[in-house]
Amino acid sequence: MDKIFEEMDVAITVCKKDGEIIEMNRKSRQTFLKPGRENLIGKNVLDCHPSPAKEKLESMLKDPHSNAYTIEKNGIKKLIFQTPWYENGEFMGLVEFSMVIPENLPHYIRK
Repeated sequence: MDKIFEEMDVAITVCKKDGEIIEMNRKSRQTFLKPGRENLIGKNVLDCHPSPAKEKLESMLKDPHSNAYTIEKNGIKKLIFQTPWYENGEFMGLVEFSMVIPENLPHYIRK
């Protein structure tokens, strides 16, 4: 992972178009690597998700598109944004950004 992203307070996980996880920044490793769990680099992202999340990721790998949603776990809200990444216009895989958001997130309408 590029050193710019390594220490960000956003979990960034990158997989190839076949689902193989190839990059995780520090926050991603802290979030997903629990004690006793091996490194996820080289593992398939589809094996890390239960249904229906697995099916959603399968569809994103087959027909590249973005997906955004919020979750709450143990009282902590997060925004999850999954999006395709490309090299020279060719679909290469997906990037997931996972970030903690405040309970009362301000929303602004700009004109």
